[in-house]
Amino acid sequence: MAGGQYPGGGPLLGRSRTMGGMGESEADRIAELQAEVDQLKEAVASHAVVDQAIGMMVAFGRVSPDQGWEVLKDVSQHTNIKLRNVAELILVWGRRGDIPPEVRAELEDALDRYGPTQVPGADA
Repeated sequence: MAGGQYPGGGPLLGRSRTMGGMGESEADRIAELQAEVDQLKEAVASHAVVDQAIGMMVAFGRVSPDQGWEVLKDVSQHTNIKLRNVAELILVWGRRGDIPPEVRAELEDALDRYGPTQVPGADA
C-alpha cells in the first residue's frame, strides 16, 4: 500500500518520529484507533442484547425475527427510550417478570400489530 495508506484511504500511522519515541500524529492516530475499538466493542455488546430481545419477541409473541425487530423499534419510538434500553428492559422482564407499565402497554400494542398473540400474562 503506497504512501502509508490503509484501504479506508487515511494514513496508516503518521510517519514522523521524534528521537524519544512516537510523534504526535502517531500518538493521536493510536488514540483514535483505540476509541474506534472501544466503540466497536460497545456495538457488539449492544447487538447481542438486541438480538436476545428479538429472540424473546419471536418466542413470546410468535412473530418472525424481522417482525421482532419492528416490535422493538415501535416500542422504542413510542416510549422515547433508546432501542438498546428497551431490549435490556425486555431481557429483565424475561428473567424477573418486571417491566415498566408504559413499556408493557406499548409492547402489547406492537405485538398486536405484528403478531398473532398478546404478551403472556397480560390481562385480556
